[in-house]
Amino acid sequence: MRNPCAAASALLLLALLELPERSVSALNGTCVWYGECGTDPATQKHYNCKYGGPPKPLPQAGYDLIDELCPSFHYGNLELCCDVQQLHTLKDNMQLPLQFLSRCPSCFHNFMTFYCELTCSPAQSFFLNATKFKPYVQNQTSIIEVEYYIGSSFANAMYNACKDVQSPSSNEKALGLLCGKDVKDCNATNWIQYMCSTSNAQTPFNIIPIFSEHPIGRMIPMNNETRGCNETLDDGSPPCSCQDCSLVCGPKPVPPPLPVPWTIFGLDAMVVIMWISYLIFLAVFVGAVISMWYCRKMHIASEYAPITDTSVNQSVNISHDLDNISCCEQLGAKSEALLRDLFTWWGSFCVRNPALVIVLTVIAVGICSSGLLFMKITTDPVEIWSAPTSQARKEKYYFDTHFGPFFRTEQLIITAPNSSWTTYAPYPSGSDVPFGPPLGKDILHQVLDLQDAIQDLVAYYNNDTVTLQDLCLAPLAPYNNNCTILSVLNYFQNSHAVLDHSIGDDFFVYADYHSHFLYCTRAPTSLNDTTMLHDPCLGTFGGPVFPWLVLGGYNGDDYNNATALVITFPLNNYHNDTEKLNQALAWEKVFIDFLKNYNESNLTIAFSAERSIEDEINRESNSDINTIIISYAIMFLYISISLGHVKSCWTFMVDSKISLGVAGIVIVLSSVTCSLGIFSYAGIPLTLIVIEVIPFLVLAVGVDNIFIIVQTFRRDQRLQNESLDQQIGRVLGDVAPSIFLSSFSETVAFFLGSLSTMPAVRTFSIFAGMAVFIDFILQITCFVSLFGLDIQRQESNRMDIVCCVKQEKVGRHSEELLFRGFKNVYAPFLLTNWVRPTVISVFVGLLSFSIAVLNKVEIGLNQSYSMPDDSYVLHYFESMAEFLNAGPPVYFVIEEGHNYTSLEGQNSVCGGIGCNNDSLVQQIYTAALLDNYTRIGFPSSSWIDDYFDWVKPQSSCCRLYNTSETFCNASVVNSSCVHCRPLTKEGKQRPYGEDFMTFLPMFLADNPSPKCGKGGHAAYGSAVNLLDNNTAVGATYFMTFHTVLKTSADYIAAAENAHSLAANITESMGTSLKGYRVFPYSVFYVFYEQYFTIVKDTIFNICMSLGAVFIVTTILLGCEIWSAAIVCITISMIITNMFGVMWLWNISLNAVSLVNLVMCCGISVEFCSHIVRAFSVSMKKTRVQRAEEALANMGSSVFSGITLTKFGGIVILAFSKSQIFQIFYFRMYLAIVLLGAAHGLVFLPVLLSYIGPPMNKGKVFALHNHYKGTERERLLK
Repeated sequence: MRNPCAAASALLLLALLELPERSVSALNGTCVWYGECGTDPATQKHYNCKYGGPPKPLPQAGYDLIDELCPSFHYGNLELCCDVQQLHTLKDNMQLPLQFLSRCPSCFHNFMTFYCELTCSPAQSFFLNATKFKPYVQNQTSIIEVEYYIGSSFANAMYNACKDVQSPSSNEKALGLLCGKDVKDCNATNWIQYMCSTSNAQTPFNIIPIFSEHPIGRMIPMNNETRGCNETLDDGSPPCSCQDCSLVCGPKPVPPPLPVPWTIFGLDAMVVIMWISYLIFLAVFVGAVISMWYCRKMHIASEYAPITDTSVNQSVNISHDLDNISCCEQLGAKSEALLRDLFTWWGSFCVRNPALVIVLTVIAVGICSSGLLFMKITTDPVEIWSAPTSQARKEKYYFDTHFGPFFRTEQLIITAPNSSWTTYAPYPSGSDVPFGPPLGKDILHQVLDLQDAIQDLVAYYNNDTVTLQDLCLAPLAPYNNNCTILSVLNYFQNSHAVLDHSIGDDFFVYADYHSHFLYCTRAPTSLNDTTMLHDPCLGTFGGPVFPWLVLGGYNGDDYNNATALVITFPLNNYHNDTEKLNQALAWEKVFIDFLKNYNESNLTIAFSAERSIEDEINRESNSDINTIIISYAIMFLYISISLGHVKSCWTFMVDSKISLGVAGIVIVLSSVTCSLGIFSYAGIPLTLIVIEVIPFLVLAVGVDNIFIIVQTFRRDQRLQNESLDQQIGRVLGDVAPSIFLSSFSETVAFFLGSLSTMPAVRTFSIFAGMAVFIDFILQITCFVSLFGLDIQRQESNRMDIVCCVKQEKVGRHSEELLFRGFKNVYAPFLLTNWVRPTVISVFVGLLSFSIAVLNKVEIGLNQSYSMPDDSYVLHYFESMAEFLNAGPPVYFVIEEGHNYTSLEGQNSVCGGIGCNNDSLVQQIYTAALLDNYTRIGFPSSSWIDDYFDWVKPQSSCCRLYNTSETFCNASVVNSSCVHCRPLTKEGKQRPYGEDFMTFLPMFLADNPSPKCGKGGHAAYGSAVNLLDNNTAVGATYFMTFHTVLKTSADYIAAAENAHSLAANITESMGTSLKGYRVFPYSVFYVFYEQYFTIVKDTIFNICMSLGAVFIVTTILLGCEIWSAAIVCITISMIITNMFGVMWLWNISLNAVSLVNLVMCCGISVEFCSHIVRAFSVSMKKTRVQRAEEALANMGSSVFSGITLTKFGGIVILAFSKSQIFQIFYFRMYLAIVLLGAAHGLVFLPVLLSYIGPPMNKGKVFALHNHYKGTERERLLK
């Protein structure tokens, strides 16, 4: 994207055809021409003079030239068929071919042999025959056409030696500049024919190549000795590099075979294994159930006693000796008694002192929530998805600080749906070439008008105007301030006149925009298209416009078949300059508004600016505010109404608890604001995930606890002589340990989740853990006090809300409908003998299915999910996937420390002659050959290889003023400019040591020109860090492009393979031992690095959460390990089933879904822990009875507190415009609630009825003692 006009070689490479052509057929080794006379009126190229005499001695002034160009002629008396001027012309025309083909010495040797024989051979008449002439002056005649007899073996050998030579700056084959057609269609014959034809606009007269291995008449084909690209030359030049010669590399590498799918009997192995496992389980389980049924029948046992609790006798024998109770049971009894007594006392205290408790709570909440004044919300995706200590963040920081931040990108993808395909007929011959709809001239003119309009856009910021020119990337500034615009129109210099430029007559069009387009797509770095137009291909900004970046919708290299145009405006990035950044944002806003309102029926435009995604996410958030408000409003309304138990319409206002419900909601929200405030004090920024998810989580946890407290009190009967505060204290003593168990388990689980390396998960975990903990504190303090006041209001028959109004007392106590339904209908039905085995079978089947698809859940996040349904960015994403033919740029960075001045250091990096076969450039080239596997689309640009070509003494690139020894650009005509290095054997070698650093700054400052296309300013100005006043090389990069990346899987694979490739390069270079390394950098890596370890992170977070739940449950239940294990087993099943739902519902695993899974673990505790604790303290005789009692007492509270509360709010999320809300919130939240309710209220009671922990004798003994002598003692029996 920042390449120079290096490949301008096309122009001179073909220009070399203009080289002095020679004279007429002569006998006995005579000349055909000698000297120059006349010029072509159109091209001003020199003709050669007809001469049929013997070769003439070369003047001594030409000795150096013949040594440099055609050393094989320097023998004897140096009699040749060319003069010094012809040698000068030959040298001039060889400059750009030298820069590109000399990478491969044998290729350039054969190439020069071809032209040296043509120009100067003393035996021209054997293979050269002049056929057309033109009078010049006096007795001189110009030759305007010759036949060149060439041996077929020579032609094939020359082609084979050159066909693989690369052009490092353009990532193209060098022959793409010389053959007049795509490299894939080039061969020895059409390459030489094109170079010899005047149609290339460089050759002054036609040279007609005639190929033959045998003499034709008196003509003997030129068949000089050639050298293969894998052979050394007589002067000691080594073979070509692997990158430039496939023979050196050996066979083309093949990608590793795809992993063989794990199958059994031709089916997916996991599916088969889980299916067989499930069948085995069914067989064993059904057999066990039938056996137990038979045993019960033989013993005439009750259907409610399938498994007799071994502690039944002890449980009913109140006088049992406490000494026979185990240590764990004693510990459990004591911990239970301690918690009950503590919460009983605390509940009574809160009811007796409501004003004190409420005032202190409000003060504490106010202090904590005041931290919101310091709240910071992070919207930077990098901060949200990538940890500061992650490798990708470190690499991004290294790249940004050494090379500058990756530029801001504004891009358009343009199609012409109403236009038709056109056909171009090349002149004078050739097959018709189809052109895609957007490549019609009228469409191109319209697109150029659009492009010009965008360039003229003006924005305003702080009363100052902001234009594209103020922001754009201009790589050659200050010498060339033109903005970089990657557009096909830059082939035409962004000019309507150049687009309309054509050459022809009344009958034929010899060259027009079609021929220019075809040439420029093959040679984007050319400064002269070599057609009759002679227009440059290089962009106005001084760099090449690669066709794969500006065209889309074509196959292979058939750029003319493009169905879309791509225009990209790179802007400088100003991460550390707020003023400049705001100016860029202001201009981008105008850019977006302009394109939204642009209306041209012939064009369909998909577009995006750097700010587009963030803008659309913000718009999406704003548009979904109403949906979220409605969702929470429904939940709030349900809570406010259902918390009360209305006995009759007459007592509705007395029995309702709307004000208490609102207070409970305020308490829940206060816990959220306190958590946010506390961490805002600490300077920890919030994220949108925290704001969106935590209220949902805390509402689920908090409302459940509120329902448990209120409904347990409602079902309780006040004991004789018991005051209200004592009753509430006693109720709180019964239920608070369960609330404490679930809340503390969730708090510890969330805080342990903060150990995650993923910022989104870590931030969510610490805020969620604090919010749940504060919610628990507020509920057992402020809410209990408010609840006591509300009960006093109700008992004094005062109306809810308007508590000053009293109503006539109606004394009637009744159980609520939901509780009666659970107690009398649902629990007995669920725990019948035939239902329980069915439940186990179904849930184990669901678990087996979920395990079978566990490894099939996709990883990643489709970026389109973050956009609203009506977003213009969605159209852009669709167009990207459909039309683009190149992916994001990727930079392979060598950290500071590498020694480029040593031959060893150079060979480990470069890709030319003498370089290692496992060098950095070569390994990237090899990876590009396997693009479908590696996702590396092209060979890399290589500043060091272009530098070596630039500094060669044979080229005119590196020159110095002999008076001042300052740099002299190749375009400067001055006799005081001399070559940087001598034309000696040593001078022709690569520079190393001090020489390397002497000329490198000149190369990096040199702008490309027609005389030297290798100037490195445009392509490599930012690619090389120079240190210590230009005396050392620091960090450098080598750029290439990924292939087209469409899905998250593509992006992840691209990042992984690039890192793997960089690791191989680091190892082969041996740099890791020297304290530096090679790493890849692309702008998207920082977002996709999380997926390298997402599976590991998921396992870690879930295991940490389950471990926390197990330990806390074990401790708070008094060492009841089996109870804790059952809780964790059930939660594990819920989470595993969540993965099954994710697979069925196409929900991918990413940071958002991982946060939801961590939250799922927390909410699942609410569904399970209350039931398990109620089971553990139940004093019924059998497991079935204990499970039934636990389900009846706690099931209705869990169902009404979590399931129904959440269900109404979640359903509303289905109407959100945001896909991310629909998928990751509606679908996952709905699954969490339904699976949690199903496992907690269906599966768990049944599981407890089979394998629940035995009765804790210590707790039974303690309960009987606690309630001895009270009415409760009778109820417990």
